[in-house]
Amino acid sequence: MAIFLQLLFTGLGIGAIYALVALGFVLLIRAASVVNFAQGQFAMVGAYMLVVCLNVLGLPYLLSMAISVVLMAVFGVIFAGATYWPLRHRGGLPVIISTIGASIFLENIVLFLYGPSPEVLPGLFDSPGIQVGQVFMDSQYLSILVAATLLVVLQYFIFEKTLLGKKLQATSQDKEMASLLGIPVAAMILFTFSYSAMLGGIAGMLVAPVLFVSVGMGGLIALKAFAANIIGGYGSIPGAILGGLALGVAETMGAAYISVPYKDAFAFAMLLMFLAVRPQGLFGEKISEKA
Repeated sequence: MAIFLQLLFTGLGIGAIYALVALGFVLLIRAASVVNFAQGQFAMVGAYMLVVCLNVLGLPYLLSMAISVVLMAVFGVIFAGATYWPLRHRGGLPVIISTIGASIFLENIVLFLYGPSPEVLPGLFDSPGIQVGQVFMDSQYLSILVAATLLVVLQYFIFEKTLLGKKLQATSQDKEMASLLGIPVAAMILFTFSYSAMLGGIAGMLVAPVLFVSVGMGGLIALKAFAANIIGGYGSIPGAILGGLALGVAETMGAAYISVPYKDAFAFAMLLMFLAVRPQGLFGEKISEKA
């Protein structure tokens, strides 16, 4: 039982990263009706921004994270202007292809600047962690879970309790009607891109001390986050959170009890199972068409 609880804690920590990136997917799906396949590269760019602030500029850790988050917010707006805005009236497919091209471009730019060698970052806290009963709670995994929880609560407060949240929801439901009601639709979409870039960047910064910071780190995170989005229910915010946590636990348990080399396969096996049994996901609704 002690080993199981230890693995559960670790799986939830990894799953929280997938959940944050999956939330970025969901926000853009709901606001702009597009899938941003560069969402994982947001995590990679955020992690490398933290590397620059810490290792190159020598800034304190928390200040480095704060600067990196602000830069990611600006980066999200620039990304929207380059990939979404010129193609916004041409349907979803051109924008999706544009984001795929942008993800390849970002990886190659970082590869040119830093090379293929991974970067190592220290943890946020000096303490290795705390012991709770027979479970050792690693400080970095604990910080991931706390940060993810705070971000989810903040997102709920923004969307449900503020005027900005109401405008964002109206934009996601019907852009034309929202525009007729005086809501600045363009500003809402740009804010969503900016916020999704921040979420991806924070996910990359949080996981950076656990994994090596490398050019390819964002690709696998994005695939699993998108799988979490499908498992939870396409476009569902609660589904993205629960799907991400479930994937993290599934791959951790599979690696511990079955096979470490195939740990990534367990997440996608879970996705295939849901597609076969419940294709609409946990929180999705069945959609049927009348002949």
